[in-house]
Amino acid sequence: MDEHYGFFLKNFSPVIERHEVPLSSIQRYRNKLPEQLIEYWKDYGWCGYADGLFWTVNPQDYEHILNQWLTDAGLIRQDNYYVIARSAFGVVYVWGERSGYCLTVTAYMSRFSTRTSIFSEGKLDFGVKAFFASMSAEHNDLEHLFKPAVDTLGKLKGDEMYGFVPALALGGSIDLQNLQKVKAIEHLEFLSQVSPLQNWGFPEF
Repeated sequence: MDEHYGFFLKNFSPVIERHEVPLSSIQRYRNKLPEQLIEYWKDYGWCGYADGLFWTVNPQDYEHILNQWLTDAGLIRQDNYYVIARSAFGVVYVWGERSGYCLTVTAYMSRFSTRTSIFSEGKLDFGVKAFFASMSAEHNDLEHLFKPAVDTLGKLKGDEMYGFVPALALGGSIDLQNLQKVKAIEHLEFLSQVSPLQNWGFPEF
């Protein structure tokens, strides 16, 4: 285990719902996603971290919703993009084939922010290490609702997330009593139909 992923695991334990990555997926994304990410997949699978606060995912499952987001937001496609991870509440992390970690979608708020990674092109493998090592549990925990949600609703499965019902765009509020366990892809697609993505108005660096 390299020190970067070791640091990530130290801050994002325990691991739950591990799924082995099939060879077909490894072959599908080899030469599209960095070899370092492929190695992490082979070693650790796709799973939930910090008891399900943060998830590594199969990019193929998110192709449709990502295309929808990019189209609705009017983002110019200067690269090939893949969802590589998400939070329990629907913060989605997008990787560019040449540009690295370049886009974050905060689905429950119907917002996105772009970023310019210093680890692009020839530095993509190190960019993967930096992505995990710099990941913040606090950033993924929406107003400290995660533990109360787990205690009240139960742990998430790999295809689930905590969603607000009604959605915030429909007048819902960020409160524990408005959270439900929902199917992740279906809920993200629903949110995209309720309100198109808008730019937060500032880039991340």
